[in-house]
Amino acid sequence: MFLDLFYALRDEGVPTGLQEWLMLMEGLEKGLHGSSLRRFYNLSRSCLIKSETYFDAFDRAFLKVFEGVEGELEIESEVLDWLQDPKNFEPLTDEQRAALERLASDELLQKFLETLEEQTERHDGGGKWVGTGGRSPYGHGGEHPTGIRVGGPGRNRSAMKVAEERRYQDYRSDQTLDLRQTKMALRKLRQLTRTGAATELDLDETIDETCRQAGEIELVFRPERKNDVRLLLLMDVGGTMDPYYEPVSRLLTALHEERGLRDFKAYYFHNTPYELLGKTAALLRKDAIPTGDVLRTLDPRWKVVIVGDAAMHPAELLESYGNIDPRRMAETTGIHWLQRIADHFHRSVWLNPDPRGMWDQSHTCRVIQRLFPMYHLSPDGLADAVSALVGARTHTH
Repeated sequence: MFLDLFYALRDEGVPTGLQEWLMLMEGLEKGLHGSSLRRFYNLSRSCLIKSETYFDAFDRAFLKVFEGVEGELEIESEVLDWLQDPKNFEPLTDEQRAALERLASDELLQKFLETLEEQTERHDGGGKWVGTGGRSPYGHGGEHPTGIRVGGPGRNRSAMKVAEERRYQDYRSDQTLDLRQTKMALRKLRQLTRTGAATELDLDETIDETCRQAGEIELVFRPERKNDVRLLLLMDVGGTMDPYYEPVSRLLTALHEERGLRDFKAYYFHNTPYELLGKTAALLRKDAIPTGDVLRTLDPRWKVVIVGDAAMHPAELLESYGNIDPRRMAETTGIHWLQRIADHFHRSVWLNPDPRGMWDQSHTCRVIQRLFPMYHLSPDGLADAVSALVGARTHTH
């Protein structure tokens, strides 16, 4: 069975070699897997995967070989099966929408757990049980002002919470296709200044000084011109950002290859930055970095690029304990952290991959546009954003 895993990884394009495989065998011999499938998963991924880029491919291969990996949700599988076949939703009238009960975060979660204990059958189109295509606060495919999505994809970008383990996928930093336009737009991301030791010959000054010395050669040196731009990239990942995996990956790849930057850091968030940022998408769930530490570490001269669709339930951005993940809730609001970022750094921009016509349809997007100049994630929009970072201040797009 273990060899099946090796060949499955190779089929998925994961560059696993003999050295990594022998390391895994040695770990098994020492009992590091603890006779647990979950611990074996963690051990084998640590030994066989060289880069976070291949985490998703590893998961696919692992599931092919070891079916039935247990998740962390405490929702009956029968309920999740119901939600795979949703009923078409009939839009609500303004009167029906106004009559829906609005729940606070703690009330929503408490009632959700109570409803799960009582429910015994499938439910579609109503207003109480966990189901699809209705006015219930629980399920998916319906509408409720303070709802919790269970299973299924997000459609209306209006869920207050999501009752599932949040698994995000790192954006790739090794993209090689369609990068030329992105790199061309980033070329302006340079502010050349002369700092450091005077090691470069200044030919014009040398000629002038030699003339002043009546032909006696006098060499004049100056510091080299180096790019002084330090860039912080914050990336929204998961959910409604999944369709934009490729363009964001191209941007990240281009920035990794932009060798002229004095310094570059990249962090992940979901929907809006809260009190924690992840160095990888997986670290959003554990071992994340406090956002306050990032602000304390980086001085205001750093340029900031935030990438995200800025579309979410208003409670996520504007209310305490608004994080869509009920395991990650804090009193400080998302808008507070965005305001701190905008106030701390001298230059910051927001890149939105959604078409411009959608921006005004989202209340949260309109709020965020008051804090950051917003540009479209396209070659032209990126060029305008770069000009705003290193040139004169421009108006919000």
